[in-house]
Amino acid sequence: MKKLINLPQDAVREELEGIAAAHSDRVRVHADPSYIVRVDAPVRGKVAIVSGGGSGHEPMHGGFVGRGMLDAACPGEVFSSPTPDQMLAATQAVNGGSGVLYLVKNYTGDVMNFEMAAELARDEGVAVEMVVIDDDVGVRDSLHTAGRRGVGATVLAEKICGAAAELGRSLPEVAALCRTVNASARSMGVALTSGTVPMVGKPTFALGDDEIEIGVGIHGEPGRERAKAASAHDIVGVLAGAVLDDLPLSRGDRVLAFVNGMGATPLMELYVVYNELHKLLTDRAIGIARNLVGSYMTSLDMAGCSITLLRLDEELTALWDAPVLTTGLRWGA
Repeated sequence: MKKLINLPQDAVREELEGIAAAHSDRVRVHADPSYIVRVDAPVRGKVAIVSGGGSGHEPMHGGFVGRGMLDAACPGEVFSSPTPDQMLAATQAVNGGSGVLYLVKNYTGDVMNFEMAAELARDEGVAVEMVVIDDDVGVRDSLHTAGRRGVGATVLAEKICGAAAELGRSLPEVAALCRTVNASARSMGVALTSGTVPMVGKPTFALGDDEIEIGVGIHGEPGRERAKAASAHDIVGVLAGAVLDDLPLSRGDRVLAFVNGMGATPLMELYVVYNELHKLLTDRAIGIARNLVGSYMTSLDMAGCSITLLRLDEELTALWDAPVLTTGLRWGA
């Protein structure tokens, strides 16, 4: 294992110290329990949005804390859920009096711990709603989930719901919007190599030199099948085909097309994938109204990508376009 770390057990703590040193103009980092909040938190009269999950998926979630997106993020250890006390402390730090939305990827530990935190916060008089993202069409009932996993749509939901909260919408309105995004998005990924967890020191799973994993999870969970390596054209056909079959989309629909890198995929390759996706959707008369290309929800040093399609309407498009100022996403601000 070759990584730019000191001691494996210190990697997450030292990452958070680095975030605090680099981005004190946008976020505050609390050490014990660990969480990241926007620098102006709490914002009075605004619904606060809190998310979180295991580290190793950066910039998800801490990189999306800031104006127009998340109010707080709770980082767990690598690929491990944060704890309820982290979530409760983050909730207390960002509650501006209009309630808090928990936006949670569908992984068993995350869901359980956020539910516990929600109960504790409600006992303190905080209005809390929780929406679980489960957009992955790769598999159902994986190693870490009951039902579908939450993956790329989480980024899109955090951005769109963050914009709505910034505009002053109520907690029920923002939660309903989040459910709409989740219902209108589907994702599927592929791994070319495994990632390596620092505390383990070896790849999470083994792929042959001529093998890929179709439908892989962001923690390295097995997907639909182990297949022979193929061209970008063929891989996009499999991933996008599964997404389109499940959503489904019709001729004339408009989408946000999100091509996400898993951590070790060059941007050049992601644009090759996007080009294939653009051609495939054009052939089906589905318009790409907005796009996002880059590594936004990673799996440490895994090579591979995921494709997420979100059906857009005028409201979702306007909220996507709204200003955002975070370390991971920034436009219009």
